[in-house]
Amino acid sequence: MSAAAIVAVVLLGAIVAPLVLYGLVRSEHDRREVMDRTTAERTARRDHEDE
Repeated sequence: MSAAAIVAVVLLGAIVAPLVLYGLVRSEHDRREVMDRTTAERTARRDHEDE
């Protein structure tokens, strides 16, 4: 493999990796649950029994 090919692969990875991470974070943000403060606190503590 020539040096130019290695540089091209590294540059491609440097461009694609942040875009993939952005997409993953964005998809996680879109799946979040909206809840009131009390429910959020109970969910964060996990000290309640499942109902």
